[in-house]
Amino acid sequence: MTPGLRNSLPPANPRAGFTLAEVMISATLACFILAGVLSTFLFLGRSGANTQNYNDMEAQTRKTLAIFAEDTRQASAIGWTSSVSLTLTVNNVPVSYYYDPAAATFYRQVTGGTATALVTNVTSFSFQAYAVTGTALALSSGSDLATAGRSTKQLQLSLVAARTTRTVSKASNTVVSARFILRNKKVTT
Repeated sequence: MTPGLRNSLPPANPRAGFTLAEVMISATLACFILAGVLSTFLFLGRSGANTQNYNDMEAQTRKTLAIFAEDTRQASAIGWTSSVSLTLTVNNVPVSYYYDPAAATFYRQVTGGTATALVTNVTSFSFQAYAVTGTALALSSGSDLATAGRSTKQLQLSLVAARTTRTVSKASNTVVSARFILRNKKVTT
């Protein structure tokens, strides 16, 4: 090293560092940045959980409608137990569909088998019955149910399912099916 170069460097300050004001400002900025990153992370997590709830409900209802449509189209007879319970005769085998409000679940049960939960967390459910002319049939009394058993040619179901998790707001899915025609059931006007 040459002696001239050594003299051109600034003298070392043994007390160099950050001032208290600089440290406080940088800590405050770091807190704001960390709060922004954390809130974004939580928002994305909640959005993902909500999306998962919607996807689960959509998959359940899509599968339910496919099963219900197949059974309804093949049914040769229908019997109404209540406005939320019916039995279809599919290939000479009784298949029951019913909503249990206590369990908040819509079920399918083949006679002699165990009930299969089709849609869970159902908050609202109804069947609608229609005559061959498209006229809505009443399902409120016992005589209405007996008449509907003879006259039903089209079926429709409506339900609302809801899911919640601890950190996510309620996700709900409203389903109104198309009218399914009982193709094999003989009905006259």
